[in-house]
Amino acid sequence: MVECNDPNCAIHGSIRTRGVEFVGKVVSDKAKKTAIVERDYTLYVYKYERSLRKRSRIPAHNPACISAKVGDSVKIAETRKISKTKNFVITEIIKKHKGE
Repeated sequence: MVECNDPNCAIHGSIRTRGVEFVGKVVSDKAKKTAIVERDYTLYVYKYERSLRKRSRIPAHNPACISAKVGDSVKIAETRKISKTKNFVITEIIKKHKGE
């Protein structure tokens, strides 16, 4: 286990979560302390009486103690603004990706 001194960690830090929680898949972890989480959802269009499949890519804070990698299924929670684009934080890894 990595020692966590990150103030923006939802578990060990002082930041609090609020609002919505999503489950998604990490598609990028190239940026430092940031992971791009993609979530798929359906949207019903009343005019055509059909469902539309959509996806959204959400930048989320990736603390060192969690350290989610590409392919992991994670839970993210809404928080206050951390940077210009980040207002979500990864709270837990639900399923690890099996690496090659």
